[in-house]
Amino acid sequence: MAEVLVRELSTQVGKQATVRGWLHKRRDLGGVCFVVVRDRSGLVQAVVRSEQEVGKLDGLQNGTVLRVTGRVVDEPRAVGGVELHEPSLEIITPVTEVMPVEIDKPIDHRSENFDTLFEYRALSLRNVDEQRVFKVRAALLRYIREFLTEHEFVEIQTPKLVAGAAEGGAEVFKLDYFGQEATLAQSPQLYKQMMVGVFERVFEIAPAFRAEPSVTTRHMSEVMMLDVEMGFITGHEDVLEMIQDMTKAVLTRVYKERAQDLEKLGAPQLVLAETYPRYTMAQIHELYQKATGKDMSGEVDLTPDEERWICDYAREHDGCEAVFATGLPKSKMKFYHMAAEDGKTALSADLLFRGVEIATCPQREHRYDKLLEQMKAAGIDPEAPGFRYFLQAMMFGLPPHGGCGFGIDRLVEKVCGLGNVKEATLFPRDTKRLTP
Repeated sequence: MAEVLVRELSTQVGKQATVRGWLHKRRDLGGVCFVVVRDRSGLVQAVVRSEQEVGKLDGLQNGTVLRVTGRVVDEPRAVGGVELHEPSLEIITPVTEVMPVEIDKPIDHRSENFDTLFEYRALSLRNVDEQRVFKVRAALLRYIREFLTEHEFVEIQTPKLVAGAAEGGAEVFKLDYFGQEATLAQSPQLYKQMMVGVFERVFEIAPAFRAEPSVTTRHMSEVMMLDVEMGFITGHEDVLEMIQDMTKAVLTRVYKERAQDLEKLGAPQLVLAETYPRYTMAQIHELYQKATGKDMSGEVDLTPDEERWICDYAREHDGCEAVFATGLPKSKMKFYHMAAEDGKTALSADLLFRGVEIATCPQREHRYDKLLEQMKAAGIDPEAPGFRYFLQAMMFGLPPHGGCGFGIDRLVEKVCGLGNVKEATLFPRDTKRLTP
């Protein structure tokens, strides 16, 4: 008799087999008890007719951990195409409390239900469809790592307790660090640039912390970021091509290898071109105004509605729902970005996908004297503890380089066809939620 995973039961037809898992659902119908068991690989139904075996479930609720042994029978109408007949049940961990969420039914993802969804997150994630989101997420992370490793990027880990704000500004979480003021890292920006001088090509997948009081579908206080940095580039286009090739490879692969999960989630079909279209922000403002009559040319950045519009436009006109928005105004660039020769824009582009910005992809300023000039113009003290060692690396030689900060949560949200970045996060953190 084999003890197998649910997904392996189809290879055991006609034999006795044992599965271990959780009581997912129970239905009593005409003297027959249908018991649905869930393990990490899926669901299987056991048909229980014995009063003695049914009696073992008296007073027990969903979530009960049990071992079920029975004869594997073909049943095309059942999930997985098989059932367990004449089963014997062994209760491993009984649960007598009624679960506060119904995990055997589709979970309502309207925003008014988010408090319940996240308050009972450890339970709601037992819903099979909720799990699909995070299986897709895990696959995306693995594919990203494999792509970058194949392209000779070294994975690094940088501190999250830092002495200064890499991005500048006041939107940081501050805390006492043995009598010194520290902040939670907004990004590994300075560290990954320093490591270009060591490994040339690096990446990190790690949390970043933003003390932004934003209450939107695209913001959280703790986000998971992919940070990439590559040295010896010949120009900004090298950065865009690498990020383009990475996202194209990763998205194509996830749609192939996790097709069933994405179909069950109702994810939209993937539409990508070999080369992603590039529109300047000025062009997007102009196209948007022609289409809608709304003049956004005075905006420093694209508005959320423009981001949605240009992705729809590119999908229709360019056969691609990923777009590079170039020509970032110089007034918006960070001190470590390189300015374009026109003196008005930065060598930076936002990667938009399905209506939202998922990455910012600039070329960095690698010239020490120019960087110092830009820091001082931004009101940053080069002698501050958070910047001293970054400048040390710059002084002793960094090649032309660039990279991106890439939002993993937003990518997962858009791949799965969700409506809020929090739905793509196991335990989201925002302005009101610090638990569970």
